[in-house]
Amino acid sequence: MSSSSTEALSRLLTPELLAQLERMELVSRKIFRGRMKGERRSKRKGQSVEFADFRNYVPGDDLRFIDWNLYARLDKLFLKMYLEEEDLHFYALLDDSLSMDFGDPTKLHYAKQLAAAVGFIGLCRSDRVRIESLGQTLRQPAPVLRGRHSLWRMVEYLEAIQAGDSVPLVDGVKNFCLRNSGKGILLFISDLMDKQGYESAFRFLLAQQMDIYVVHVLSPEELNPELQGDLRLIDCEDGEHAEITVSRPLLDRYQRTLATFVDSAREFCTRRGMTYLLTNTNIPVEHFVASYLRQRGLVR
Repeated sequence: MSSSSTEALSRLLTPELLAQLERMELVSRKIFRGRMKGERRSKRKGQSVEFADFRNYVPGDDLRFIDWNLYARLDKLFLKMYLEEEDLHFYALLDDSLSMDFGDPTKLHYAKQLAAAVGFIGLCRSDRVRIESLGQTLRQPAPVLRGRHSLWRMVEYLEAIQAGDSVPLVDGVKNFCLRNSGKGILLFISDLMDKQGYESAFRFLLAQQMDIYVVHVLSPEELNPELQGDLRLIDCEDGEHAEITVSRPLLDRYQRTLATFVDSAREFCTRRGMTYLLTNTNIPVEHFVASYLRQRGLVR
């Protein structure tokens, strides 16, 4: 473990938060097949070590699971069924566009902290963890991490993500879906600032049949701007600019527009079974995970 890795970890997760996260686990609302056996009980029956039930023998079944003692008593063939354990797939998709490089801390740094926190919960439970950004291409898939020893790889990968990719939201999400076709939990963290909107991007996510959590992260300055006078606003992503005079009526209209945008995003997600959460970078990550995500059923 290098000093740079230690410093990177301290920027994302405090020792107190790590100790808190170790006691949590991720929860999926859907039944899915893991590729490996993990620490999580499945609702489907398989061939693990804990007995669940019997069923009648059907020609072609594995003879190793016949209960011969029961056959000696009843003269009928029954198979022993067991509860199977499986792993959970956790994906975190981070918006790394230029608009995320705003605030103190920046929205992107907050997204990294949140992805690291929830990802560490998965690593502690031997879940499969993959963290990606919208700017990744189809030829650059992120590593699949498993086990708490992968914490350092996860931290180093997150540290390498930098704002700057001006990839439209729909293109970044589409590429993510092409790279990741498995089921599981998806934590999508973005400020949703895209002139093309978010609806088409979210429809790609819905086709994946994942448990989708949309974390809409904004800075306090965006939620309650304290501006006045004549200003020249420049779009950091496409360079477009506008001359405005900030007045109380203009700020009131901004607040109404923002409230409408947030309500629309929340309703869009809720109607389609996606979980929407609004947060700002002033809310400590540990509070967001322990309170907001626990209340919405992602962690317990």
